[in-house]
Amino acid sequence: MDIGIQLTPTATSWKVVQRAEELGFSHAWFYDTQLLCTDILVAMAAAAMKTSQIKLCTGVLVPSNRIAPVAANAMASLNALAPGRVIAGIGTGYTARRTMGLKAQKRADIVEYTRVMRALWSGEVVEAEVEGEIRKMKFMQPADGFINVDDPIPVHIAAFGPKARQLAAETGDGFVTTWMNPGSAAESGWVRDAARAAGRDPDSIYTSCFNLGCVLEPGEAYDSPRARAQAGPLPAIAWHWFVEDGDKANAPPELQSLIQAYREVYERYEPADARYMTLHDGHLMYLRPEEEQFVTGEILKACTLTGTVEEIRERIELLREAGYDQVAVQIVPGHEDAIEQWAGVLLG
Repeated sequence: MDIGIQLTPTATSWKVVQRAEELGFSHAWFYDTQLLCTDILVAMAAAAMKTSQIKLCTGVLVPSNRIAPVAANAMASLNALAPGRVIAGIGTGYTARRTMGLKAQKRADIVEYTRVMRALWSGEVVEAEVEGEIRKMKFMQPADGFINVDDPIPVHIAAFGPKARQLAAETGDGFVTTWMNPGSAAESGWVRDAARAAGRDPDSIYTSCFNLGCVLEPGEAYDSPRARAQAGPLPAIAWHWFVEDGDKANAPPELQSLIQAYREVYERYEPADARYMTLHDGHLMYLRPEEEQFVTGEILKACTLTGTVEEIRERIELLREAGYDQVAVQIVPGHEDAIEQWAGVLLG
């Protein structure tokens, strides 16, 4: 099984990716949230110039944020810098759209986005809707030096619900999910079964599971400041989801009182018509002070890769047995040195 990293892009992310390659990590996934981090294409281009083997992956592109022809050109341009090392991760959007107060896009948007990009990479003249009208378009660069469409660019679909998993099974070269509970381990099998039902070879779909976590020192508590900093941003996503989409979240009854308490915090955010700007501040990067009380050691132990070396390796083995091709762990800003620990646990 491959072991990758995830990261929130900064102007110096290439240093982390370069070190990840030296340590033996297989993939680097760059988050694409324009209002929270460095532009993904800037960070990926820098990493492409400083590495030679590690795969560089968008985690993930969102159709509304870059139109398909522009995204296709960006990926093909990166592919010229890092031939055969570029993966286009695509999703309906959570953070990237919620930071602008928008809901996730529809499954049909992913289908159309993927169709247009693949057609352009194949050298076709493709019809696509732009500004409400259907237009014909193709890549018009000279043959050499601008883009690379000779080396394939796989499309991996981020899927966190049954419809998205079905889409990944039917059309994706890969499937991406995030560990949030023990049920996540089964999702690789669900996608492979759906692919088989759709007449596809299930082994042709590369499956990845993202995680945050902390390698605990002997005697260190699950809710130590270091564990909260490195792993806490993952379960915080659930609280964001509960207050913004409570009608869809299907939260267990035992969490209702905590959800209500978190909602009371949320409802104090200003401006009242744009609370999302505070809610998603630090998303997948750090916990805000008022969130600390909602991320306990019990939650970190259950929902993240936080634990002793033995506990973490047991969970990785569970994911391996479930059929995942890759596990990727996030390196949060300010804790870049954690990559050394993760290498020792996951690659040693």
